[in-house]
Amino acid sequence: MKHTLSVLVEDESGVLTRISGLFARRGFNIDSLAVGPAEKAGISRITMVIRGDNRIIEQITKHLYKLVNVLKIQDITNIPCVERELMLIKVKTGENKRNEILEIANIFRARVVDLSESFIILEITGDPGKIAAIEKLLEKYGICEIARTGKIALTRESKINTEILRLNTMINNDKIRGGGT
Repeated sequence: MKHTLSVLVEDESGVLTRISGLFARRGFNIDSLAVGPAEKAGISRITMVIRGDNRIIEQITKHLYKLVNVLKIQDITNIPCVERELMLIKVKTGENKRNEILEIANIFRARVVDLSESFIILEITGDPGKIAAIEKLLEKYGICEIARTGKIALTRESKINTEILRLNTMINNDKIRGGGT
């Protein structure tokens, strides 16, 4: 199972090296990593996605807390949160395919950040599912390059899990259309 950890660290030289070294020594792999300034000066937030069961995550957390510059670790996997990623994607285009690609971009609220006769670069921001969905749709046009940030996330103070609300809405809409029982 994938787990999302939010780690607050002192913003000092070498902190990320020590964290990645810990993962390398222990044989753990990081699926996604994003680092940036946190809400307080001198503090950075690391958001990482790691595969493992609860025992592995507990072990990783214990090892991370042993590092001097680690201040707080929170496994936000099962906590309602807002998750986002950013993707830049360069897609082959021609006159006859450009409009189709632009329609897909419009549906996903992607921005065109560069356009030439042969290529289009789109900027897409959203949850990991949205990013994966547009990438899948654009594959048939010929993806040349992709650059993605790691997932970033903050817990929701409302404690409302919008994923569950979205699924319930989809189920109810399906029943209204006559698709459910």
